Amino acid sequence: MGMCLPCLGGGPEDLVETPDPEIRRKQLAEAAEKRQKEVTNRGIKNPEAVERKKKKQEEVEKQILTSSKSGEGGGLKWQVG
Repeated sequence: MGMCLPCLGGGPEDLVETPDPEIRRKQLAEAAEKRQKEVTNRGIKNPEAVERKKKKQEEVEKQILTSSKSGEGGGLKWQVG
């Protein structure tokens, strides 16, 4: 029974300091960013390669859109005669 008494005393070593709200907010943001990155890369062996492929695909799509817009006036012409 004497072993429970130190737990009930609540000595100063049991006191947990809460960090400054600014620091806490920063820590929470970093943790959320880390979790998001882990979820995004789950099951992918090489996430950098996936990002490169994605960017290349976006560039190709953008190039197709710009080439189709500029080619609207230069298509087939109808001649009635």
